[in-house]
Amino acid sequence: MNRTDRPIIIWLFIGVFMIAAMVIIGGITRLTESGLSMVEWRLLAGTFPPLTEIEWIRVFNEYKLSPQFKELNSDFLLSDFQQIFWWEYIHRLWGRLIGLVFAVPFLVFLVQKRFNATTLKKLIVILVLGGFQGFLGWYMVSSGLINEPRVSHYRLAAHLTTAFLTFALTLWLSLDLIFRNQKAQSQIASASKWFVGFFILYAFQLIYGAFVAGMDAGTMHNHFPLMEKGALIAESVFVLDPVYLNFIDGKSGIQFVHRYLAYAVFLMVFTIWYKFRKQVNEVQKLGLNLMLLSVSLQFLLGVFTLVYSVPLVLGVLHQVGALLLLVAALFSYHRLTK
Repeated sequence: MNRTDRPIIIWLFIGVFMIAAMVIIGGITRLTESGLSMVEWRLLAGTFPPLTEIEWIRVFNEYKLSPQFKELNSDFLLSDFQQIFWWEYIHRLWGRLIGLVFAVPFLVFLVQKRFNATTLKKLIVILVLGGFQGFLGWYMVSSGLINEPRVSHYRLAAHLTTAFLTFALTLWLSLDLIFRNQKAQSQIASASKWFVGFFILYAFQLIYGAFVAGMDAGTMHNHFPLMEKGALIAESVFVLDPVYLNFIDGKSGIQFVHRYLAYAVFLMVFTIWYKFRKQVNEVQKLGLNLMLLSVSLQFLLGVFTLVYSVPLVLGVLHQVGALLLLVAALFSYHRLTK
């Protein structure tokens, strides 16, 4: 690590932790069904919560016009509304803080000419993704404010995937700077294709995890390893016509894909670990072991989350597990190939 890079690395790692926290807060917001509590989008004025009783009543009256209140929460009092409001408010406020934490030091470092051309290009991509993520957040929420009190699972998947992509690129750039001019002592070129395969599987599993969350598909078929008693595949997986709709719009079909992709992800990680475990140095072995440990933990968390019908704590831990697996995989891939 170059001394001149140290402030940039610290800044990037603060961003990594803030994005991870954002994903966790977003998961809590989703699981508590708080995401539709703020029905207006005010970029600057929305930074501050209601500060007076009159303001709280105004915001609550706006919420009463939403589909969620009319169909699901018509019995809510102001105190009930405030409980769900705060999670969505924290989610939005944290997004604004991430923007400031990224933008202000970026401008300072840019004026100080601390970035080379390659790093600058990567940072611009990260900043653009961060801004796009904010747009996707509102685009997602708006889908649940029109007719039905639920967000589009497609938009939720886009929102979550962009967050994970921003997280991954920020972490990868941090690793590039930490190990600048320090190539791995024993690079393994053949590892690239295996890791590419893993990341493709991981991306599909992430998308289907978002589909499961958006469709509340985790609250059904709460058996393991069978989907239903006596059946590996529930009959309801194939109820829609044409058949492909079951796997993008059907709750049972979406859960079916998410279940069995989990096996594929686990087997891919185990294969990578088994194939390269004897060809690596100590740092590389650490990365591979962390991958195997994190995918095992994530698999178990997925099982318990399903069996107990997605309680808040397990649902959030399952999302944290996905982040930990991504960290382990990125570190391992970086050290094996760069």
